[in-house]
Amino acid sequence: MNKKTVRDVDVDGKRVLVRVDFNVPIDKASGRILDDTRIRAALPTIEYLREHRARTLLVSHLGRPDGKVVESARLAPVAARLSELLGRPVACATDVVGPSAQATAAALGPGDVAMLENVRFEPGEEKNDPALAKQLAAFGDV
Repeated sequence: MNKKTVRDVDVDGKRVLVRVDFNVPIDKASGRILDDTRIRAALPTIEYLREHRARTLLVSHLGRPDGKVVESARLAPVAARLSELLGRPVACATDVVGPSAQATAAALGPGDVAMLENVRFEPGEEKNDPALAKQLAAFGDV
């Protein structure tokens, strides 16, 4: 089976939902990211999408919050670090599929990048809930 990558699909100007691995170690006291290797690993894909004017919405998890909102597992510090690495703002929704996520996705312009909140805040994520998958898929054309 041949896996497709973003380079195999027409992403020009489209809404692209990307699952990334931003499960990075964060110092709980300071909120500082201790190792950004996983964020850096996603940069080539994100830059490719930006160059092709895709409206990129990133989906990740951080830790194992077991379907509950855990303040120390929020992705805002990750979005801030990604913003520093890209040299441009990266919005971060305060929920996964709710009003904030919908507004964040709707506000994306060509070449913009944003993140949804920690997908593991949703109880259905680790259960492979088809309803959650459908809600997430609605955010993207690709």
